[in-house]
Amino acid sequence: MAKAALRCIECNEDANELHRDYSNGILKITICDSCKKPVDKYIEYDPVIVLIDAILCKIQAFRHILFNTEVNIHWKLCVFCLLCEAYLRWSHLQGSEQTSDPADIIRYTREWDFYSMFGLAALELAVFVCGVLACLWLVVGLRGQVLDTHLLVKALLLSSYGKVLLIPAVIWEHDYSPLCFSLIKIFVLTSNTQAVRVLLNCGRCLSLLAVMSGLLLESCVSLTFHRLEWHTQDFLPHP
Repeated sequence: MAKAALRCIECNEDANELHRDYSNGILKITICDSCKKPVDKYIEYDPVIVLIDAILCKIQAFRHILFNTEVNIHWKLCVFCLLCEAYLRWSHLQGSEQTSDPADIIRYTREWDFYSMFGLAALELAVFVCGVLACLWLVVGLRGQVLDTHLLVKALLLSSYGKVLLIPAVIWEHDYSPLCFSLIKIFVLTSNTQAVRVLLNCGRCLSLLAVMSGLLLESCVSLTFHRLEWHTQDFLPHP
């Protein structure tokens, strides 16, 4: 697949280069012909600064990461985030099964519950991504445009990095944990919305509509799973 064109982080216009390398190691940042600003100021910034601006959902930082860098850790980040989410659900499941019978401690060492939670988290993520893709395919198709599916999936996975915060939220559990989990969810959805907006260079309404479509399908899958779980428990013999 051909390498995507570089973009100006200020006006989103295509660019041929980010900087020009002169002799003796002297670099000069390229100026955009459209907006007359540096094409990508972040090439001189420390990665920590770029990360902070991405956390603040700055559109320039998202353009820098998605278009002007070769970040290929989205699948590894996806697996790590799924492990974090699976651990959170597994810990809640074990906490809801407290018992004073020492013989029941074997239940807490079962790995199957963790694997099932990982599978559910992966399924919900896949449904969410498919929901966003379906919505954007429909809208973009009606406009006669072409949607870069690979780059969109990469953008959604990278912008879900906020799920890593689930681990410290579990470790430092307190009375406000449900509020923390809700805020983390809102932050992830906000980052997803900004990523879609940057990738398609569209307004907030379309990106928000796409993310909400994916969230609706994800919620339906989660609700269906919980209903099946409740029905299964009803058929199990009670002690």
